[in-house]
Amino acid sequence: MPYAVHQAKTHFSRLLKEAEAGKEAVAMRGKKPVAKIVPINEPAAEQPETKFRLAGAYRGRMHGDEDAFDPMTDEELVECGLGYMLDAPLVLPPVGSPNK
Repeated sequence: MPYAVHQAKTHFSRLLKEAEAGKEAVAMRGKKPVAKIVPINEPAAEQPETKFRLAGAYRGRMHGDEDAFDPMTDEELVECGLGYMLDAPLVLPPVGSPNK
């Protein structure tokens, strides 16, 4: 829809709402079209309702190993590329403590 420059300035927020709805607006200076306001993306289609999700719906259907959170053995650490952790101290010494 064509708008005079003054109308476009006055009703700019309405033109933006029209663009969001998928419409185009043209700003005219006299009889000459100067600018076009168009939507960047297609207008958002109505969002389908999200399906109802029942908490605990997978209970009893998924299983994990009992040792999933057990510490890794030295061989497993090396195998995974984490062998450098074998020589690392478990707890770093406090900052400023004298080394003996």
